[in-house]
Amino acid sequence: MSLRIGDIAPDFTQDSSVGPINFHEWAGDSWVIFYSHPADYTPVCTTELGRTALLQQEFEKRGTKVLALSVDPVDSHHGWIEDINETQQCVVDFPIIADADKSVAKLYDMLHPNASETVTVRAVFFIDPNKKVRATITYPPSTGRNFAEILRVLDSLQLTDSHKVATPVDWQDGDDVVILPSLTDEAELKQRFPKGYKAIKPYLRITPQPDK
Repeated sequence: MSLRIGDIAPDFTQDSSVGPINFHEWAGDSWVIFYSHPADYTPVCTTELGRTALLQQEFEKRGTKVLALSVDPVDSHHGWIEDINETQQCVVDFPIIADADKSVAKLYDMLHPNASETVTVRAVFFIDPNKKVRATITYPPSTGRNFAEILRVLDSLQLTDSHKVATPVDWQDGDDVVILPSLTDEAELKQRFPKGYKAIKPYLRITPQPDK
């Protein structure tokens, strides 16, 4: 059964490029981006893991750990990481799950038989510190992910957790946001949004991003 937004991300213990990982213990109280790639020694995956390594500081700024997975064995990961570091001019130091028995891929529904019966699709899970799945994105094996979008979604989730706002279409960090319709108390509105807001409709109230 596929995981849905709001579900608890299943725990697991599996080997990885940095040794055995118990997922919930490893995640701790951090946000986690957990994603699958179809196979080691493939071109699109090489660029994706390289980009992840180059963005490590961005993920760290957001209190987020990154975990990758494919159904290759751990010795394959070790050899491939050398290629990634060489070709993408980076240092891959985040874990890559070696899911050779496909147990984690099945647990997270990363195997889509109509796309491939042998490798995982490009699934992305946004998991919060309470181990809840907060968002998912799934790409086919042939399409590389947009990591700017992954960071954008992560920023949106973290912002909306800390303020009673939602992020509108095409929102980027620093843009105006919308106030949740459930927030109606005028005193609370003034306290939360001292810069004020524009009410286009009773349900559509625009305000500057609160944490900027």
